[in-house]
Amino acid sequence: MTVTRDHGKSAAGGFIERHQLWTDAQREAAGSISEKLRAANVRQVRIGWGDQHGIMRGKSLTVPEFERSLVDGKDFQLVTTIFDTTNHPIVSPFAAGNFAGVPELTGLPDGILVPDPTTIRVLPWVDGVASILSDAYFQNGRPVPFSTRGVLRSQLDALAATGYQFVVGLEIELYIMRLIDPMLKPEQCGWPPEPPQVEGLSHGFQYLTESRQDETHDLLETLQRHLEDMGLPLLTVEDEWGPGQVEFTFAPQEGMQAADSALLLRTAIKQICRRLGYHATFMARPAFPEFFPSGWHLHQSLRRHGQETNLFANPTGEECLSGEGMQWLAGLLEHAIPASVFTTPTVTGYKRFRPDSFAPDRVAWGLESRGAMLRVIGEPGSAGSHIENRVGDSAANPYLYLASQVASGLDGLRRGLKPPPPSLEPYAADAPPLPGSLMDAVRELRADSFFRDAFSEVFVDYLLRIKEFEIGRFLQHVTDWEHREYFEMY
Repeated sequence: MTVTRDHGKSAAGGFIERHQLWTDAQREAAGSISEKLRAANVRQVRIGWGDQHGIMRGKSLTVPEFERSLVDGKDFQLVTTIFDTTNHPIVSPFAAGNFAGVPELTGLPDGILVPDPTTIRVLPWVDGVASILSDAYFQNGRPVPFSTRGVLRSQLDALAATGYQFVVGLEIELYIMRLIDPMLKPEQCGWPPEPPQVEGLSHGFQYLTESRQDETHDLLETLQRHLEDMGLPLLTVEDEWGPGQVEFTFAPQEGMQAADSALLLRTAIKQICRRLGYHATFMARPAFPEFFPSGWHLHQSLRRHGQETNLFANPTGEECLSGEGMQWLAGLLEHAIPASVFTTPTVTGYKRFRPDSFAPDRVAWGLESRGAMLRVIGEPGSAGSHIENRVGDSAANPYLYLASQVASGLDGLRRGLKPPPPSLEPYAADAPPLPGSLMDAVRELRADSFFRDAFSEVFVDYLLRIKEFEIGRFLQHVTDWEHREYFEMY
């Protein structure tokens, strides 16, 4: 097939084929996409890319243009890779040599988004629109090293090389509030903009009360229906502690599927709520009196490729986890502190880490303990035994959060690490404290060599520059900066 892209220049063979960018499964899925789009009366396809912050960026394509992208990809502005959370460039955009080892970024040329055909979905809340996720490449076919989906893929590939597959269950909290004023006057549309004015979805703190769930049922049922229609494996929709705080949980998925699901969950909920007159925020701690913080608890285990057996289960021994499970646990503990930038990437996220807050404040583990950073769930003989990491910020980039877990756990397996005894009182445990701020976390990551080896020197230095730029802006403002920066974006 010959497609004319870029003012009539022949692209025989196509960008994707020339650079061998698809797996066999992706090629097979691509073959049926056009038929699916016609059957669903799709007129527009959103090609999306999860950026360095875990925010969906992309373009809306006509169906003919999307079909061309299945051959040549779609041009995309790489200037987005130098943005902090509110689109401030972290470097002079057109300076030469902004990032050592990445000459392709000089001048900020277009990159190319290559759609992943296995991720095509028709959006149920908007008529005639489908969505597809993508990976970012330079025009020479080289993967963009700052693409976080690529970072996760490299870790999953390393794990697969040892015969293992990462299994993840999502448990993500957020606040949903009624939108009173979107603050769209020109003087309110700043950089960052004024946060929207809102009021509570429900009144007071009534954790898991059936009356409160019934009060919010119509909205939550609408969200549930749309998420299920997208094919996301939703298990529960729960009323959480704070007024309008909600938790969504998913059935276990393979690692990349789970990360994609988390990105789609956040994107879908924000879009649907906005259409219905609500504001959804994944900000860890909105600046309202006594609001309980939101977190992201990551349930994880391993299995062998092509098998369903949970390798963390310990059917015969006295421990609640198998030997592999204990080594994975030890790896998570070993690297938890420098991993904080990946699990908790916002200034506000560190305000969760308080004693007796149901969020951890130190690097400890416990049996069925919701106060520990790592909660081991299950008993000896339980087929469902696994690890729940409770450290995550709901605004974390899904690909980096999961990649940090895979890299850490795999290191535990390779080195045969053993964890210390479980903590009976996790908030009083003799264990290293988690970083107290994003500033502390950045210092720990900068001094760490493990993630530089795992994720590459280029990527870690890049992410540190973004976070240091963000911190610098925060330090120039009073604390309402946090509200303006994260409340609407996340």
